[in-house]
Amino acid sequence: MIAPAALRPSDLVRVAGVVLRTRRLRAALSALGIAIGVAAIVAVLGLSASSQAGLLAEIDKLGTNLLTVTNGQSFFGQPAELPLAAPGMIARIAPVLHVADTGSTSVNVYRSPYIPAVNTNGLSVEAATTNLLPVVGASVATGSFLNAATATQPVCVLGAQAASLLGIDRVYPGERVWLGGMWFYVAGILTPAALAPEIDQAVLVGFAAGKRYLGFDGHPTTVYLRTVTSQTAAVQSVLAATANPEAPNEVNVSQPSSTLQARAAAQGALNGLFLGLGAVSLLVGAVGVANIMVISVLERRSEIGLRRALGATKGQIRIQFLSEAVLLALLGGVVGVGVGAIATAVYASTRQWSVVVPPVAWAGGFGAALAIGAVAGLAPAIRAARLAPTEALRTV
Repeated sequence: MIAPAALRPSDLVRVAGVVLRTRRLRAALSALGIAIGVAAIVAVLGLSASSQAGLLAEIDKLGTNLLTVTNGQSFFGQPAELPLAAPGMIARIAPVLHVADTGSTSVNVYRSPYIPAVNTNGLSVEAATTNLLPVVGASVATGSFLNAATATQPVCVLGAQAASLLGIDRVYPGERVWLGGMWFYVAGILTPAALAPEIDQAVLVGFAAGKRYLGFDGHPTTVYLRTVTSQTAAVQSVLAATANPEAPNEVNVSQPSSTLQARAAAQGALNGLFLGLGAVSLLVGAVGVANIMVISVLERRSEIGLRRALGATKGQIRIQFLSEAVLLALLGGVVGVGVGAIATAVYASTRQWSVVVPPVAWAGGFGAALAIGAVAGLAPAIRAARLAPTEALRTV
């Protein structure tokens, strides 16, 4: 008895590609579901990794040695006050390098005196020390910040979001806002402050100007300080007692960079939802592949019978149809990985992030496509292999 010739890998690829060459539209539509699912998975994982990389790079640039001290609540639930001497006492801590502070006022800011009083836009007016920006890691987008002269006059600086809400995008000569019942000239507009987002929604005036024109009592509400990085945790542990020795429980101490790090860690919180949607698309793609393979078996009974009559074994028929399903799924996987990587690169570039497509994303995409092709094509391949030559040729 003559043993059947073995099916070489090159022959297997050529035979398996028949369905792609002869039924292009059907194959493309079947692979589309897999491509969408793989693209969703790659894009979700890639964007999450790129976002985390960008946020962590921003944290590294801004530093992790910034601490903030804010007034908390008294025993009776009322807002507490930081002592007037709190910034000075904090500055005496040996590892503390720089200290700046702001204090809240009770006035509102408007574009003009004709704006209804209730339309505050949620903006606050804060008195600030002139060294605030280098301490919090912010900068001036246009104009200039407060200095020793302007801090005593009716002059203000707008946070990034405050400027947007007030409809001011640049500083013109004579630009002013209605603040506390009088005109204040705008000296500058700030860039977004990543480590101090409360400044973005604030209008800043000098401490002296706040006391002179706005009835500010001089009590700081937020103290910002930079420390020796290696001593940040040690400084944080003594800040409350230093800022308010009589009532340290009325002082809140935080590290803004830890909040950003927590945000970076939470970037994947919604990944499960989007990955689930991608998995649904993959399932739909798997059904499409299984469908086309079942139809292919039914349409190609004569081919199966002829090949069996010429000596093809059940195993060769089975591996042929299984390879067709895998090849179809891999085609969708390649397209999906490419689309997902391109989407990640485009979006990350618009946000000035590093483009990161983790290996688990593209490897997982290819792996999922391979697994789907194998599972979806297994039953049709077994069905094709079970066809007897005489039964198959009866349909010719």
